[in-house]
Amino acid sequence: MTFKTLDGLDVAGKRVLLRADLNVPVRDGKISDLTRIERLCPTIRELSQKGARVIVCSHFDRPKGKRVPEMSLAPMAAALAEVLGRKVAFADDCIGAPAEQVIAAMAPGDIAVLENTRYHAAEEKNDPAFSAELAKLCDIFVNDAFSAAHRAHASTEGVAHLRPAYAGRLMQAELEALGAALLHPQRPVMAIVGGAKVSTKLDLLGNLVGRVDVLVIGGAMANTFLAAQGVQVGKSLQEGEMHATALEILGKANEAGCEIVLPVDAVVATEFKPNPATQTVPVGSVPADAMILDVGPASVAALIAKLAAVKTLVWNGPLGAFETPPFDTATVALAKAVAQATQAGALRSVAGGGDTVSALRNAGVAEQMTYVSSAGGAFLEWMEGKTLPGVAALG
Repeated sequence: MTFKTLDGLDVAGKRVLLRADLNVPVRDGKISDLTRIERLCPTIRELSQKGARVIVCSHFDRPKGKRVPEMSLAPMAAALAEVLGRKVAFADDCIGAPAEQVIAAMAPGDIAVLENTRYHAAEEKNDPAFSAELAKLCDIFVNDAFSAAHRAHASTEGVAHLRPAYAGRLMQAELEALGAALLHPQRPVMAIVGGAKVSTKLDLLGNLVGRVDVLVIGGAMANTFLAAQGVQVGKSLQEGEMHATALEILGKANEAGCEIVLPVDAVVATEFKPNPATQTVPVGSVPADAMILDVGPASVAALIAKLAAVKTLVWNGPLGAFETPPFDTATVALAKAVAQATQAGALRSVAGGGDTVSALRNAGVAEQMTYVSSAGGAFLEWMEGKTLPGVAALG
């Protein structure tokens, strides 16, 4: 994996098109989480301080090639100005006269945001003519949107072939963190993979068994692996049609020398709701009318004990139904142990995926991990071993 960074790059007086990810969560017309905007600021500040005209472009939501007013990037431009503490111009389109006029009025160090790239259907089609229109606006292309790098779109991949292309600081941090976790890690390496369905994480599990030393399977996925081995899991969510696949993954892991860790006990309830009556039982003793909703304390203790021998941890997915108390107990306990080992310098911990980030925040330890990726699909595809078009274009 090779990519060019901003180190030593002379941008003074140059027009720099910065592909950002301003696809932030919005509730009732207001931005509810500024994390992506805040993480983008170091690259913007660096480029601005070096005298670049910083032209920010991004998608937002899925307008499907139409101008949808509530999907405008104008509020994100205002939020960016607030976080940066300085003026940010806004262009009513991402190509053509509106963009060109705003850019023409910029002085070195100025910052502007262009309107939603997905207002044009040509963006998602990676249309060469649209890529050329974007390229006309700049001298240099910088991609700081790892979270959109798994899409071969005009603003993530097409324009990168038409101008000198570099990774921004956020993209660089993400690639370096993921590289240290999976490409050239300190061993032993443990991966924790949770989630509801084996079917959605087949590629991930298949890639990890050949790359890690210990693979912990949690969430409802673990139920499928248990059931495939003849364990009675009561009414628990599990995929009967995936049993043969689960056994195949277990076989591949055995061949690769990868230890698969499944729960040994479980917290069960007869109904899925906040704070129902629960029981903790061995996984082989789940009542027929109950469902597994979290891993039990013996499983957590075993995982924490394993952490002591691990140097690198990659985490994607909670251990239980963490959004509904008390089924966040195991995930919180393990998260705190991972954070403690990380802070002690004994562990490199890299986590990603929407549910995982939420779970770590819920545990109050998101800031104590080595790196937490805000990228969802791109993080998952990277862990699956796939080539990300937006990253490949920077090579």
